[in-house]
Amino acid sequence: MSFSRLCRLLKPALLCGALAAPGLVSTMCASREDWRCARSMHEFSAKDIDGRMVNLDKYRGFVCIVTNCGLRILAFPCNQFGRQEPGTNAEIKDFAAGYNVKFDLFSKICVNGDDAHPLWKWMKIQPKGRGMLGNAIKWNFTKFLIDKNGCVVKRYGPMEEPLVIEKDLPCYL
Repeated sequence: MSFSRLCRLLKPALLCGALAAPGLVSTMCASREDWRCARSMHEFSAKDIDGRMVNLDKYRGFVCIVTNCGLRILAFPCNQFGRQEPGTNAEIKDFAAGYNVKFDLFSKICVNGDDAHPLWKWMKIQPKGRGMLGNAIKWNFTKFLIDKNGCVVKRYGPMEEPLVIEKDLPCYL
C-alpha cells in the first residue's frame, strides 16, 4: 500500500486521532543504550521531520497510533522496505504536505536491526507489541496503538485497514 493511498484512505479516520498537548518532562531513560528500561512511550524522544528533538512525553494522556509510515499521530518514515521512502526528510515532508496531512511527522529512521530507533525496539518487545512470526517489522505501515499511559495495547499488521483500528479506539479514548 502506497503512502498516498494510505493518506486517501485515512482522511476520514484522521478525525479519530488524538491531538497532542504539552506534557510534563520526565526523566528520559530510553536512549540507544538503555531503551529496555523504559516503562512507556513517554520516556523516548525522536527528531521530527525538521530535525527538532521531540520529547514523546508530550503525548501523555492521549491515545496514540505509532507507525513507520503514514497514519495519524506519530509517523516515522522508513526506507527498509522495498525502498518506498528514498527521499530526504524535506522531500518526504513536501510529499506529505501535498496530501494536506496534519499528523506529526518524524525524521526517517530504521525500525529493524541494530540501528533501529529505541522506541521501535521497545514497542516490538512489549507483550502486546510482539509480532506474528517474530517481532521484526515485516513491511511499512505496521502500526502500534498506544494508550494514554504510553503502553502498547495492540499491534496491527501492514495490511490492516484504518477501520480495524477505528473499532479499537473507543475503549482507550
